[in-house]
Amino acid sequence: MNQNVTTLGRSTSAVSSTNKVVRNTYMLLSMTLAFAAATAGAAMALGLPHPGIILTLVGYYGLLFLTTKFRNSGLGIAFVFGLTGFMGYTLGPILSAYLAMPNGAQVVMMAMGGTAAIFLGLSAYVMTTRKDFSFMGGFLMVGILVAFLAGLGAIFFHLPGLSLAVSAMFVLLMSGLILYETSNIIHGGETNYIMATVTLFVAIFNLFTSLLQLLGFASND
Repeated sequence: MNQNVTTLGRSTSAVSSTNKVVRNTYMLLSMTLAFAAATAGAAMALGLPHPGIILTLVGYYGLLFLTTKFRNSGLGIAFVFGLTGFMGYTLGPILSAYLAMPNGAQVVMMAMGGTAAIFLGLSAYVMTTRKDFSFMGGFLMVGILVAFLAGLGAIFFHLPGLSLAVSAMFVLLMSGLILYETSNIIHGGETNYIMATVTLFVAIFNLFTSLLQLLGFASND
């Protein structure tokens, strides 16, 4: 009897802990998305230039390292906003370029709508079915690394065809990452809501920019 009570107590505690991670993750995610949108809007309004691929990578990985290092302290929250705000700033000039295109506003809205639909649909699917997608971890890690290196090659060697292929790969990979991380959160594989937020934010950001490039290409003669 005591063993059953102890087991039940642990189970209830685990569920409560998981629910807390889920709640904190999506609360922080919504705030970081709003903050990134604000910094993107500010960059557009001020006409700020894109920092370039080198500074972007240094800023992104530097802030990601600091976020990871301080993920268990209050400083982690500050670095999360620093990271997502920086990513929002890099997005501003990109959006300005697309909005200057014919049908640019339509392309941006379609990319936003597609990103929201994919994220909400996949998240709802995992939350409802509670399927475990942890088996995708190794595949996603290798796939993202390959796509990242291919993307760098497309930028440095000016290969638009490869760039489009990488965007298509990232749409699939980021969709898989959303499934994987959401499953990780609800099954207790990810217990740090700061890192869960960063992973989902990066997936949404890359999904949006990839859809933006694919839709922009499709609508541009």
